[in-house]
Amino acid sequence: MRRTERYFVEGPNSLWHVYKTVPFWKVVKNFIIIQLARYTPFLAVKNWLYRTFLRMEIGEQTSFALMVMLDVMYPEKISVGKNTVIGYNTTILAHEYLIKEYRLGEVRIGNEVMIGANTTILPGIEIGDGAIVSAGTLVHKDVPAGTFVGGNPMRIIYTKEEMDKR
Repeated sequence: MRRTERYFVEGPNSLWHVYKTVPFWKVVKNFIIIQLARYTPFLAVKNWLYRTFLRMEIGEQTSFALMVMLDVMYPEKISVGKNTVIGYNTTILAHEYLIKEYRLGEVRIGNEVMIGANTTILPGIEIGDGAIVSAGTLVHKDVPAGTFVGGNPMRIIYTKEEMDKR
């Protein structure tokens, strides 16, 4: 079960209410920082931008590949441990706007995690230390530490115990 807070709206869909839920200028600032970081090849610069301007917790030696797309509205709800790799074109969301409600949830990615390219991580998810997420995975539930997961829908490919044997 994803850990999200639900906020109900009346009238038009919740995205129509977006600037009642998050300040416009915060989104503009976040958008500019995220776009700069998406294209820079300098890993230390990306981490500095994320820590300084987006108030994200990013561990030492963590690497965000080119084109990683962070949540533009609530990036401060994303934390990533040390020595983790986030693959090319991965999307990490901390919000979801639905018809009658919107949801917010923290995303916690552990230490020494490998996330493959083109993965989408939904709000309210925790990925444990040492986990491996295959490319193209939709992460819609927690990933236990040390496991190898993949697919859409995501499933466990190898448990920690099976990974330790390999």
